Amino acid sequence: MDEKELKALVSLLDDADQDVVSMVEGKIRSLGGEIIPFLEKQWEESFDPIVQSRIEDLIHELQFELLKQRLERWRESGGEDLLEGMWLVTTYQYPDVELDQLRKQIEEIYQQVWLEFKDNLHPFDQVKIINSVIFHKLRFAPNTKNFHSPANSMINVVMENKKSNPLGLCVIYLLIAQKLGLPVWGVNLPNLFILTYKEKENQFYINAFNRGVIFSRDDIDNYLDHLRLPPKPVFYEPTDHITIVKRVLRNLMNAFENLGDYDKLDEVKQLFTVVADGEMP
Repeated sequence: MDEKELKALVSLLDDADQDVVSMVEGKIRSLGGEIIPFLEKQWEESFDPIVQSRIEDLIHELQFELLKQRLERWRESGGEDLLEGMWLVTTYQYPDVELDQLRKQIEEIYQQVWLEFKDNLHPFDQVKIINSVIFHKLRFAPNTKNFHSPANSMINVVMENKKSNPLGLCVIYLLIAQKLGLPVWGVNLPNLFILTYKEKENQFYINAFNRGVIFSRDDIDNYLDHLRLPPKPVFYEPTDHITIVKRVLRNLMNAFENLGDYDKLDEVKQLFTVVADGEMP
């Protein structure tokens, strides 16, 4: 279908007959995500608020289907690239954010840490260097005022505002630690996400929400005891990137539910099901 035919098709979105509009919308959906740039141009050129609204809805639907496809491919590839997974979640609300731009921002943080980092230091001292750069020099901090905000799950916003919930801060920290080649992974605790440094018999934990404070297995025992929860291996051992993105999506679900935005809540549930390979949230 050439541009002239596409324009003629879009022009029918203002038809008074709803059956015609539904038919046109179905035809546009069948063209897939490749038509999004054209629809965006038509939105800019239109002066009809009804047509603009219908184009906006179509663009969102097409972007959402494209996002589900990309998330499925990311999951099927093993979810090895955590930043890509976080970027995909971000595109739900910020579809124009580019992965390359996020990579550049992470690289800039990494370079600042690398300049002060020394491979021959004790792991505790290496962590302290990372803490110094991320939490003191760059001023990343816990978002205690808006703990349940959807923005905490959007890595582009976290990079800009330098504030997030435990998971958002841990993701930034983890991406830097991975680039440094450190044996650092995420740990999926109840009500709290933390990091662990684990190499052979040497293991300790890092709380990014508390500016990188180091603690031990006994501290996790006390935390679980406070919550009256029995200890489980998952509360002490590294988790994978797919589990991290699933938890990000759970946080988003909670955020939209708290805001009463049930349309977005339903869509994020769909995204969770894709990442979780059919598992319901």
